[in-house]
This record gives sequence, C-alpha cells and structure tokens, in this order.
Amino acid sequence: MDTGKPERPGLRERKKQETRAALSWATIRLVVERGLDAVRVEDIAAEVGVSPRTFNNYFSGKGEAIAARHLDRARRIAEELRARPESEPLWEAIRNAVQTQFSPGDTPGDTAGGAIDGGRAPDRRWITGVSLMISEPSLQGEMFKANAAAEAELAAAIAERTGTDVVRDLYPRLVSGAVGAAVSLVMERWLRADPPVPFGPMLRDALDQLAAGLPVPDREEAAGPRA
Repeated sequence: MDTGKPERPGLRERKKQETRAALSWATIRLVVERGLDAVRVEDIAAEVGVSPRTFNNYFSGKGEAIAARHLDRARRIAEELRARPESEPLWEAIRNAVQTQFSPGDTPGDTAGGAIDGGRAPDRRWITGVSLMISEPSLQGEMFKANAAAEAELAAAIAERTGTDVVRDLYPRLVSGAVGAAVSLVMERWLRADPPVPFGPMLRDALDQLAAGLPVPDREEAAGPRA
C-alpha cells in the first residue's frame, strides 16, 4: 500500500549517503580552516578514513564536494515537504520543511549547525572562512549548478503538492525560486553581519514575508536596525 512517504533506503545505500556526506563536510571544514589551495584530495580522504580513489568515486573535485552539501540539503527539504501533512497549508509546510534542514545536527559532526540554529550567534572565524571559501572563483560554476538542481528539486515537490505541472505551470518554479532566493539572501546577510547574528530568526522572517505575499513594510519597521 502506498503510504505517500518515501521509501527508506537500504543499508548499502545509506552507507553510501553517509560516506558522501562525510566527504562533503570534511572538504568544507578543511577548506574553511586552511583555504582551498592548501587542501588536497588526500587530506580529505584521510579525514574520513577512506582512500583518495573513494573520494573520486563520489566527486570530480573539491568544488563539487563543497557544492554537494547545498544540493543534498535541498533534496532533504524536498523530501520533507512531500512528507508534510496534506492538511498543512503550502507555505507553512515549506517553512517547516526548510527550517528542519537548517537545525543543529542535520549532518553528523556539523559544528556549523550550532551556528545556524535560532538560538545563538555563529563563530566569527567560521564565518570568515566560509565567506572566503564561497568567494573562490573556481567554485562558482559548481555552486551555480547546485543552485539550479536545488531549485528543480523543490519545484518538483511543490508541483506534486499543489497538483500543478512543473514544466507547463509557472507556479512551482516561481515558488521554488523565491524560496531559494530567500535562503541565499539570508545566508549572505548572515555571513556579513557584524556583530554575528543567529541564522534561524532571519530565515524565519524571510519565509514569513514570502508566505504573507511580501507586503510593503511599515516605514518605521523598515528603518529599524539591520544586520
């Protein structure tokens, strides 16, 4: 019987997913700590306890490994949206699906998770390292591809939930694009905020504004403090 929930992958597939995630996270952590050019594939593989050949089985290079974290998170958001109760309004379901994937512990050992929760500000050294990493010109192509794939993943889930066609109808791609833009903008502001601020409240605010139809803000509120 079809329960509407995605099937749980088998043990072998879960192991592959865990290895992929571990390699992606190790790449990010080492690059943030040392800089892109100072990190070798051999360093990443050693960090995870696998061979460089194993790394190459999963990724074509460091850029793809870094971008994979964003794409994998987008896939989990799409899966979570599909699993949300049908009775839940669309924008509430989207907000809940997105926020579950920006909570602490979404990746084992992810110390950045604590920086992206709603309760505390991130470490400045971590933010500086991430900012330098994503500004690397050699990563831009991989990030562009990951963003496009992430938008398509979410659009497909939105189309299923709303009974629209992801190819013929504008709606699922418009919503997916708006959500992706909101997450990107919040990430950008989070990275440049001084002093550092928690990620969670900014993300909730952005998604709430989208859900409300982006009403024109009150002038006094708009003139308030900004990150």
